[in-house]
Parts: sequence; C-alpha cells; structure tokens
Amino acid sequence: MSIEQEGARKSIGARRSPESADAILEAAEAVLIENGYSGFSIEAVARRARAGKPTIYRWWPNKASLLLEVYQRQKRDVDYPDTGSIEEDLFGFARSLFVHWRETPSGGIFRSLLAEAQSDPSAAEALADYAAGRRANTGKLVARAKARGEVAAHVDPEQVADLVASYAWVHLLTGRLDEDDATLRRAIAMIVNGIKA
Repeated sequence: MSIEQEGARKSIGARRSPESADAILEAAEAVLIENGYSGFSIEAVARRARAGKPTIYRWWPNKASLLLEVYQRQKRDVDYPDTGSIEEDLFGFARSLFVHWRETPSGGIFRSLLAEAQSDPSAAEALADYAAGRRANTGKLVARAKARGEVAAHVDPEQVADLVASYAWVHLLTGRLDEDDATLRRAIAMIVNGIKA
C-alpha cells in the first residue's frame, strides 16, 4: 500500500496525515540534496515519496511553499535566546542564523527562494507568508524586552525584526555570511541603540 493510500485512510479532506506529510517532506529534502534547487520538482518528490501529485498540491499549493517547509525543518537549530538583554538576544539569534546558513544547505535553498520570488508570483506569496511568521517569531525577542522595560513602549517588535532580517538577508544574498562576531555585534548594537528606552 502506498503512503498516499495510507494517508487517504487517516485523513479527511485537506487535513494532513502526519505520516504522509513527513514522508513527503523527507522526500523533498532528499530530492533537493541530490538534485539541487534547479533540479527540484514536485514530480520528483511525488515519485520518491510514492505519493500522488494531487496530495502534495493539496497540502502545499506550489513548489515554493513545499521548499519553505523543508527550509523550516532544517532551521530548527537556530537559537532564539533569552539572556535578559535585547542586544545579546538579537546577536545570539543573528549569529546562529548566519552559522546555520553558512554550514547547512539551507542558506542556498533560501537564497534560491528569494531569487525565484522576484519573478514568480506564487513564490512571492509563499515567501511573504513565511516572512510574516518569521517576523512575528523574531519580534517576540523584542516584545519580551519591552515587557522588561528595556525597549521603548512605542517600538513595534515586528519592525525591529524586519531590520534584523534585512541585515541578514542582504548578507545571504551577497555571500557575506562569514561576518565575524565583532562586526555582527556592532550591527546589532546599531539597531538596538535606536530602540532602547
């Protein structure tokens, strides 16, 4: 019995079967590692996962949304520290992200997704949805600092998250992920010193 058939028995409508979703995500990751971004296709993932393309498209409406979920699975080890200092928290997060992008395939995946989003509206939409979630998640570091009284009350945590993400994304896109700690600390300090209470 195929994974797709098992999933059909365990799920109703568009609700995911965890086993089928995991098999598809594992297949997508394997196809990506073997073929690279340019050789990645839903067809190859479906073959490898022994799933139907309609199942994949029901849960991931396009290639970009599937790749973003693969990317998120790879990004589980990125730190969101809670040191009691907004500057240390943002530095720890940015440093962890740079190391992750530099030392795993996920940096290349994300760079390719950013590039594809410039010409593919469905990729742009998937990236915007992903970025909104990431913005909210990183913004929690700033919200926590606001609650401690370390950040001014008028500061929007998600705008600060955008500033940090902008710094990180430009380094990813220009191949400058080898930033030393001192340089990264100075960049984070410039952001933080504008938001401290």
